[in-house]
Amino acid sequence: MSVFSFLCQNLKGSFKRKIELLRTEEDNFLRKNKMSPKSKKLFNIIMLGVAFMFMFTAFQTCGNVAQTVITNLNNTNFHGSGYTSMAIIYGVFSASNLISPSVVAVVGPQLSMFVSGLFYSIYIAVFIQPFTWSFYTASVFIGIAAAVIWTAQGNCLTINSDENTIGRNSGIFWALLQSSLFFGNLYIYFAWRGKTHISESDRRTVFIALTVLSLVGTFLFFLIRKPEESNTLEEEVSSTDESIVDNASVQSKATRAVDAFKRSIKLYFTKEILLLSVTTAYTGLELTFFSGVYGTCIGAVNRFGTEEKSLIGLSGIFIGIGEILGGGFFGLVNKDNRFGRNPVVMLGIVVHFVAFYLIFYNIPNDAPIASFEGTDNSAYINPSKELAIFCSFLLGLGDSCFNTQLLSILGFLYSEDSAPAFAVFKFVQSICAAVAFYYSNYLLLQWQLLIMAVVGFFGTISFFTVEWEAAAFVARGSDYRSI
Repeated sequence: MSVFSFLCQNLKGSFKRKIELLRTEEDNFLRKNKMSPKSKKLFNIIMLGVAFMFMFTAFQTCGNVAQTVITNLNNTNFHGSGYTSMAIIYGVFSASNLISPSVVAVVGPQLSMFVSGLFYSIYIAVFIQPFTWSFYTASVFIGIAAAVIWTAQGNCLTINSDENTIGRNSGIFWALLQSSLFFGNLYIYFAWRGKTHISESDRRTVFIALTVLSLVGTFLFFLIRKPEESNTLEEEVSSTDESIVDNASVQSKATRAVDAFKRSIKLYFTKEILLLSVTTAYTGLELTFFSGVYGTCIGAVNRFGTEEKSLIGLSGIFIGIGEILGGGFFGLVNKDNRFGRNPVVMLGIVVHFVAFYLIFYNIPNDAPIASFEGTDNSAYINPSKELAIFCSFLLGLGDSCFNTQLLSILGFLYSEDSAPAFAVFKFVQSICAAVAFYYSNYLLLQWQLLIMAVVGFFGTISFFTVEWEAAAFVARGSDYRSI
């Protein structure tokens, strides 16, 4: 134990020195500009969004093109499936949300996000030289990392917000996060324009660049600072000044981990979370569709000509534009919260229903499960590239409506203990995404659209119910331990 303790202490000292170097310039900036506590919290939100923007520029672009890239590899020794990989990721993601609050309680949100970001980078790097075993192994590890990073993100968002700024901050974060869809897919559009086959050189160039971007975002987490006025953060984040071999510290961390786990289990069975779970389930289904299935559908339509592969990137760009416009606008709207969250969610479901209807008429039914050669079939109209891209924009806009309001209402209802609430949110979302990625291997497009339409309708009704009672819930106290 003494040798282990010595090594741990040395590693910890080296790690702390690197963090201090990364923070030096930021400290000087904060001192020179004498930022107020509120400004400092806003700075943290922006840095959180920028870090996620870099990371998910890499990961979401990877997810958008994964099945297309893999289809071009299936004539080699690689026999993996992008849909299966995503099903594994989201399946492990959902199970890992049971323990992610405990991890964040012990390690702290900042270090949790950093280590998780490293696993995201490893998953993307697997595509540089893919092997079936490494591809699926990395899928398991990124599922665990995803649970931790999103629980930590929700925690960080909440402790840097209050009831007056949670809506605005959710919008800012969401707009920055979804900017990632624009940049990566813009590169895909120009790099793959006019190509009907993705070569080994094309694949390696893209995924080396995406790996570097992911690593940049990962190290940006070190620029997020502890809010001066937040006692919650001091309670939830483990102190890096304590010795890791101190018995009292170990006991305290273990207690926090167990308590966080118990709170998460209790939270699963509260009325508010059960109702919001229906809405969250819908976001998991439509996340699968716009992030993995729809781009594959566009790339499989031979009637789009030689631009079918580059249209995948253009589709991702317009999904991103919809997400950015929605997140930015609804963040501004939430400064004046007199209209509540329901009108935004209503807009989201209407926009999505229009998108589903147009996709049903424009994209062939067999597009999600088409072979390497693609499909020559047509839907009810001759496939239109312009209409397909417009639907991408609608999918992004509708998704931003739901997710910004879910982040806002969770931060509002559970401001005093946010980590378990966001863990439950991601648990439900990820398990539904896993199910959707699994059935995407087999179901025709019309059935996938029908499932989303039905769940989306009931999810909207459930959200309305919680929003109508939200103020009363907070007024009587959000101590769900007694529920």
